[in-house]
Amino acid sequence: MSEMDLGITAKLEPILEEVRSMVRDEILPLDEEFLAEVNNGDRWAYTPRQTEILEGLKAKAKEKGLWNFWLTASDRGYGLTTVEYAYLAEEMGKAHIGAEVFNCSAPDTGNMEVLERYCTSEQKDRWLTPLLAGEIRSAYLMTEPDVASSDATNVSMSCVRDGDDYILNGEKWWSSGAGDPRCQIYITMVKTGGEDEPKHQRHSMILVPADTPGIEKLRAMQVYGHDDAPHGHLHIRFTDVRVPAENLILGEGRGFEIAQGRLGPGRIHHCMRAIGQAERALELMCQRSLRREAFGKPLAKLGANYDIIAECRMDIEMARLLCLKAAWMMDKGDARAAAPWISQIKVVAPQVALKVTDEAVQMFGGQGVSQDTPLARSWTGLRTLRLADGPDAVHRMQVARTELRKYTQERV
Repeated sequence: MSEMDLGITAKLEPILEEVRSMVRDEILPLDEEFLAEVNNGDRWAYTPRQTEILEGLKAKAKEKGLWNFWLTASDRGYGLTTVEYAYLAEEMGKAHIGAEVFNCSAPDTGNMEVLERYCTSEQKDRWLTPLLAGEIRSAYLMTEPDVASSDATNVSMSCVRDGDDYILNGEKWWSSGAGDPRCQIYITMVKTGGEDEPKHQRHSMILVPADTPGIEKLRAMQVYGHDDAPHGHLHIRFTDVRVPAENLILGEGRGFEIAQGRLGPGRIHHCMRAIGQAERALELMCQRSLRREAFGKPLAKLGANYDIIAECRMDIEMARLLCLKAAWMMDKGDARAAAPWISQIKVVAPQVALKVTDEAVQMFGGQGVSQDTPLARSWTGLRTLRLADGPDAVHRMQVARTELRKYTQERV
């Protein structure tokens, strides 16, 4: 195995400091104001103040050259490795709008990966160029309400060839970002092959413009009662939706190949940001424990709070190192070898971040579950992350299979 360097490189150091400073000094102070604007008028439209905040910050990031860090191994990108990007994503994860300010937010990063890696020059001109510029948003439609989508071979949205078009029928839900009024393109997993085809060659990916006739937005999915407007995770119905055949990506039966190329980076990006959320929660916890008193003592000196704070710090450090190891494995270029490492961190990072955030909530008492801190919102998102891009159980199964192959020639 080649030498593993997980440290902050000389190239990264000044960039990291710029991103850290911008998150701390410019983005975090506007985070809560941006979110409070959701309740002013139409929840599914950006208010003038939201637009002013977001576009103003994006313009500053662009002006500083802090843009599109996520795209590795590409002339269009910033020229960073996945390990280098991990440190930046952690900083972005500390603010709700942090990733979007630098054009590094989900699901756009994964969708841009698909467009960059697999799509034609015409498709790139139409969709990738404005996405890279931060002018539009996108959604990724894979999960379906009537099948266990953790086994993606169950995906059943019908996609039938009809002359120069495909006709789509079915439903998708948890379509992240589809509620955003700026969302113009859906990358959609569909079923094109019959039961006689190998199960991993029955599915395809197709580009569906969001304004195509026959698309019905049924509802916004709620996470513990919150709809995440104006971003939103929608339940969508397709009824005889006609899409040009040229919008199919790579060809029929290539859906799983594309999905794996997309989900690998997407999963690890989520984990990087989750570690940033954990750091933010620990910071708030420590500040609270020293400022607040009960029974004549600072909270830090009550009960097991020293131990809790120490365990949170150690858990974060271990999770970060595992995330960096997974990023390093990705940088080596062997997707199959990297996969079990990505599965490991996909289980560990959300669980650690969730634990730290929950302990911070406990330190804040009633205020911790209220709207007066970012903790309740962060906890909700992190709990969801244990399901997004594959639930814990599926990733643990992949890790176990990899481990067992060392000891048996049998298929496990």
